[in-house]
Amino acid sequence: MAAPNDTLGDMFCSPGITVGLHGHLTFLSVLHSLLSVTTFLGNALILIALHKESSLHPPSKFLLRSLATTDLCVGVFAEPLVVTYWVSMMNTRWVNICPYVIAATLMIPFNLFGVSVGTLTAISVDRLLALLLGLRYKQVVTIKRTYVIAITLWFLPAVFSAMYFWNPLITFSYGIMSIPLCLIISIISYTKIFLTLRHHQHQVQDHVQQPHQTNQLNIARYQKAVFSALWLQLTMVACYLPCGILTALCAKSGLSTSLYLAGIYAATLVYLNSSLNPILYCWKIDEVRQAVKDTIRHVLCFCFSS
Repeated sequence: MAAPNDTLGDMFCSPGITVGLHGHLTFLSVLHSLLSVTTFLGNALILIALHKESSLHPPSKFLLRSLATTDLCVGVFAEPLVVTYWVSMMNTRWVNICPYVIAATLMIPFNLFGVSVGTLTAISVDRLLALLLGLRYKQVVTIKRTYVIAITLWFLPAVFSAMYFWNPLITFSYGIMSIPLCLIISIISYTKIFLTLRHHQHQVQDHVQQPHQTNQLNIARYQKAVFSALWLQLTMVACYLPCGILTALCAKSGLSTSLYLAGIYAATLVYLNSSLNPILYCWKIDEVRQAVKDTIRHVLCFCFSS
């Protein structure tokens, strides 16, 4: 039975590519093992907190739960896979399984990171609709419609990730097209939000009394929700951008040992994003922070009482 995608397997599983890098691979394997645990625990705690939290609008809360679920899956599946890949590169007895591991390592994280990008885009559009629709927001943005959107955001990356085994070019082409499109939609959404808020602020300052649906919103609360979502978006861009640049360089000039070394550290930054998101939830969303505190308090009380 032939290994899947022999070309990529030969490129990423070549022993020569990691000559002199075993120290780096050992360090990163230990680091990712720790990140796997922190990512799982952090996002599991967030999911419990979101389940208890009732003040957030259900569709908005569901999108946050979808994002936290994606990050939790990164800790459960993606992190162990990348550790297995690096161990196979350092252990000659595992060299035969390396092509299969690298195929799974490229496919599963691609799927999960695609869901993350799509979900953050959906969150930005959700925040824009909350501003533009005003009182009609809860009628238009229903939980059932949010379910459909979330299922689509999980389904499309899964389909194109599975195509990796048939034709990797289709998978990579989907990523090249979808990620910039999602970023453009997010940029347009947040730009429209801040322009609308600025216009509303000018109306208030000029004492212009014009009926507008944004007057029905709690602007201060809304702005906090927008900035929370924006922090998640900017953190994702900061973590993903170096990897995207190195991928483009690799596609142009080919894979070298120096690019491989830079790439594995850039990939670590991508995985780190899933550990940072729970911290951002607790930092920027008061309701989630309080629910997390209550959950930790209950766990500690249970542990000490038993």
